[in-house]
Amino acid sequence: MNNITIAPSLLSADFFNLSDELNSLNALYKVQKNLWLHLDIMDGHFVPNLTFGTPVLKKISNKCHMPLDAHFMVSNPKDYINWFKDLNIHNFTFHIEATDDPMALSREIKKIYPSAGISVNPGTNLEFLTPELIKNIDLLLIMTVEPGFGGQGFIDSTLDKVSLALEMKKKFNPNLTIQVDGGINGETSKKVIEAGADNLVSGSYFFKTDSSMSQKYSSLIH
Repeated sequence: MNNITIAPSLLSADFFNLSDELNSLNALYKVQKNLWLHLDIMDGHFVPNLTFGTPVLKKISNKCHMPLDAHFMVSNPKDYINWFKDLNIHNFTFHIEATDDPMALSREIKKIYPSAGISVNPGTNLEFLTPELIKNIDLLLIMTVEPGFGGQGFIDSTLDKVSLALEMKKKFNPNLTIQVDGGINGETSKKVIEAGADNLVSGSYFFKTDSSMSQKYSSLIH
């Protein structure tokens, strides 16, 4: 399972001790390089919740050593491309439900960011994924819960979508990262990996359950 990347979701971290949380993640990153930091950026419109703004993210960017994985749950993702360009973000993911032209938007993202991703809600099928679009993006994020809040239960029916994404990856873009987000723990991680996911976002399980980060990382990839 060395090709599996774990992306702890900062939304579930202890914000009263955020510096300590980031120090622990940096220490883990020294020994486990397949580690991203997942940032859920919400606007209170596309989803009802609000999260990080640029001042907080700038401090996180300066403190964090691992690649930053930004998931924009926003109604106007195009506006964020330039707003966040100085924050050392590795991957910029927008929602397919928030744009009428995902090809143009992904191309704009790739002018600035190393990786462009598209996120899909549980109720959205993959019909929009043309061969051309798959070849143009770096990551496909399949939501395994409804977006907007942490701590939700895993939706088993999304596994079929992961399997379909793997088939499309094999046909059109072998380098595509298939990411899943929502309800990921030591049990569900096995299901999504078997279905074809290679990048797992984990929030509540990673930050709020007992045992060390190293132990939880290992439980997610095995």
